[in-house]
Amino acid sequence: MQVSVVPLCRLFPWVLLLLWVSAPVFGQGFLRAQGDRIVDGEGREVLLRGMGLGGWMLQEGYMLRLKGENPQHRIRARIVDLIGAEATERFYILWRDRHMTETDVKVLAQAGFNSIRLPMHYNLFTLPVEEEPDPDRHTWLPTGFELVDRLLAWCRAHRLYLILDLHAAPGGQGHDVNICDRDTNRPSLWEDPRNRAKTVALWRKLAERYANEPWIGGYDLINEPNWSFEGRERHGREDQTNAPLWALYQEITRAIREVDKNHMIILGGNGWGNNYRGFPGPWDDNLVLSFHKYWNPNTDEAIAPYLALREKYRVPIWLGESGENSNEWFRECVTLMERHRIGWAWWPHKKVESRSCIYTVVPPAEYQQVLAFWNGQGPRPSREVALRALFGLAENLRAERCSYNAEVVQALIPRSTAP
Repeated sequence: MQVSVVPLCRLFPWVLLLLWVSAPVFGQGFLRAQGDRIVDGEGREVLLRGMGLGGWMLQEGYMLRLKGENPQHRIRARIVDLIGAEATERFYILWRDRHMTETDVKVLAQAGFNSIRLPMHYNLFTLPVEEEPDPDRHTWLPTGFELVDRLLAWCRAHRLYLILDLHAAPGGQGHDVNICDRDTNRPSLWEDPRNRAKTVALWRKLAERYANEPWIGGYDLINEPNWSFEGRERHGREDQTNAPLWALYQEITRAIREVDKNHMIILGGNGWGNNYRGFPGPWDDNLVLSFHKYWNPNTDEAIAPYLALREKYRVPIWLGESGENSNEWFRECVTLMERHRIGWAWWPHKKVESRSCIYTVVPPAEYQQVLAFWNGQGPRPSREVALRALFGLAENLRAERCSYNAEVVQALIPRSTAP
């Protein structure tokens, strides 16, 4: 439910101006937790202003204007059905190549963002446990690491911190299958210890690779866990201890610290990231607690539980994901966050035919036929039409072909001068 709240900037414009002038945006050296603030290598506070790259490594159906439940593996199966397996593989290679380029990073930097949150799908880095040829070993795939390396090089060149976010963990971390690409015919992250072992191993591998890279801002361990361990509300919003979640986080932390003493480790609660009941307190001196915020009032009361966590444990808190609302709501939310010295990352960067993001992807005309078929509103398109629709859509992901929504940027960063 959306509640109309008078933005702080209307009441006290000088307060907002002071926040913008005083808040350090760019730093140098590794980000780290220092008390309840995030600081750079010289001890200067860094207020993260970030963008989440939803849809690049992990597609969500709604970003493509698909209706209903559409995790990525089902989207891929639909594409295979229309154009075949070989063409589908070429489509995904083109998708990943066009969705995020150096131009995108440059524009974000020019707009005033100082960080990027990268939602990662584990299957670009390693095989599913069911497909491992040796059940006691992990097969590492080059694609995911190469994509991160490429994006990191652009972030380094344009001075943006890159925060790695495991958005789709092995097996899937919740009942919200769209956000984690969970296949309900296979055991989840919580139902098979092999999935948890692979998650730990993946984070160790990433940490080993990027241990000495200061433009990696931190490790966001698992995006929006939503699973009841206690037989309560299925998404975990009412669980009281969340013990398996804290145990897995501690195991991942130990594995990371074996190879990387430098980077912040970011935790998210159960129930889509916000249920911190049973949190045992910090087990590492470089932890950040993340929360997500959608479609609720932009008031102190709405974020009081997270402010209380920061006060109790003297650790930084970070709004790791928010968006999908009006520009007025965006401005109110960011104003609230920055008044409380809370950094943020918005969601998402690009969507098809939507203006609530930085870039609107304009699909080719043929895509409407494919979409109508997928949504049960039209006949099956020919393979030729589907090829033009899907490869045209992938080509149109390039920033130069998208529509830039300056009003969204201005809502998030009022002083932005980006085109």
